[in-house]
This record gives sequence, structure tokens and C-alpha cells, in this order.
Amino acid sequence: MAFLKVLDLVKIYGSGENAVQALRGVSMEVDVGEVVAVMGPSGSGKTTLLNIIGGVDRPTAGSVIVNGVNIVGLSEEKLREYRLRNVGYIFQFFNLIPTLTALENVVAPMLAAGVPYREAQARARSLLESLGLKGKEGRFPEELSGGERQRIAIAVALANNPRMILADEPTGELDIVNAEKVVKVLVGLAREGRVVIIATHDPRVARLTDRIYALEDGRVTGVYKPESLGAPMAVVEVQVERLMVEYLRKRIEDLRLEARMLEEAFRRGELSSEEYVDRYTSIRDSVKALVAELSRLGAVVEATSVGRKEVEG
Repeated sequence: MAFLKVLDLVKIYGSGENAVQALRGVSMEVDVGEVVAVMGPSGSGKTTLLNIIGGVDRPTAGSVIVNGVNIVGLSEEKLREYRLRNVGYIFQFFNLIPTLTALENVVAPMLAAGVPYREAQARARSLLESLGLKGKEGRFPEELSGGERQRIAIAVALANNPRMILADEPTGELDIVNAEKVVKVLVGLAREGRVVIIATHDPRVARLTDRIYALEDGRVTGVYKPESLGAPMAVVEVQVERLMVEYLRKRIEDLRLEARMLEEAFRRGELSSEEYVDRYTSIRDSVKALVAELSRLGAVVEATSVGRKEVEG
């Protein structure tokens, strides 16, 4: 039996005319050693699914069986213990305590679980070092880069050595290079003997996992192997490729809007020339990578604004 088994999960918020059905009979299985992606557009139910698996929310119907135990039937006290000892959560916006140092952020969940301070501090240092953050222990979150903050968030999630890691859009605030680094860390954690589930709408993330659950309007619309994505005309991958194209187009438009806002801020004198060039270059490089990915998928993107520079140059 798989370590995690989700059966016919339904979640309805509100009632009557105001009822919103976030999940409509979702089922999935993940075993120890696997990393899977739940891929879908905003509003598809990804976060709701992770919250229920993580014991943060309760379903309207269905089961979540973790290591043989249906957590849906647990009391609030047992559910709290389940969250504290069995689940590590990683968020898009890092969810770090800004007034605590990197080390203190990692120590905090261990103290909540009753780990002695010295033991917690030693483990926190070891975790930060294993994630390439040695020497950053005394830094506050605002003093670190986005990639460094996300790795601290991973250390926080690992503090109590959980069997399951739930990552909700963990690369949404990262550039391409740091996003890939973070996902590779998560894949490594799965291989060490954990269950890792990543909610994402980013195809670059999904491609690095073992299996992709495509989620739309609260339903699983397909389950795919990333290696099958190399054949664009294969029927089984049409759903995932469509989601990828939608995401890539939306991301390019967002970056073009960001570039226009950047130009306006520069004209108003709110940015120095150096700041403007650095940020514009980053946007340009991101658009170039996204346009290349769209081209690989056989899609066409209009050559306007930043996009024209990428297509022509």
C-alpha cells in the first residue's frame, strides 16, 4: 500500500447559492521515495488539496490515508501532532519569521515539538550547512536572496524530520536558475525516503518530478510521466502541454507588463540607470527562456515589447 492514498476527496466551501466546490472527487497515490507534481492553473484546487493532505483543512467527503491511518477522522489534538511530526510545509512566499535569524527560524519548530534547545540548534546548523547555507545562520531573511530564503524554508520544513514534504508553488518567487536548484533539492529529499508533493503551474518544475497529476476545476484530468512530454503529438500529453502553454503565455505577459512599469518608473526618476538595467536584463532573459520553451512546444508568441527583442535577437 502506498504511504499516501487520497480517495474521492471533496471540498465545498460555503453553502447554498454561495457554495464553492474546490475539489470534486480527487484521488491520488504517492509512495516513499517519490516526488510528484500537482499541476494546474490558479483556482484549480492545488492549495486546497495540499492543505487537506497536510491536516490544515478538513474535507467535506473522502479519505486521506497516511501510512495506514485515515487522518480525516483524527481529533484536533491528534491532527496538530500529525502536522508537527509528519508534515513539512514549504510556501511560495517562504513564510519565514522576519525578526528571527536563519538559524532561529529553523530551531523554532523543533522547540515546539519539545526538542531540547542545544539539540535543536545543532540540527538546525547541520540542515543549513547541508543546503549550502553555512555562514548564513545569523542573517535575517531580508538580508538574503530569494533562493537562500527558500532553502531556509526547506530547512524549516525538515526541522522535525517529517516523512512528507508539501510544497505550494515553492519556485513562484524565484528566477529560473534558483527554481531548478530548489526542485532538485526536493527531488533529493524524496530519494532519501520521503514523500514530496509539489503544487505548481510551472512546467519547468513538473518536468523534474516522477509523476504529474493534472488538476483542473477540482478534478484530476490526467496522470502523466514527465519523460512522455518529449513527443508533442502524443495524445496522453495534450492536457499537460496545454496547461504548460497557458502558463508560459501568462508568465510572458506578466513580464512584459513588469517591463513597461519598470520603464515608467525609470522615466519618473524612481530608479537609477544601474537598477533599471539590472532589472530589465533579468526580465529580458526570463522572457527569452520562456519564448524558447513555447517554441519547443510548437506554440507561437506575439513578438511585442520585450518579446520582440527575444525573438529577433
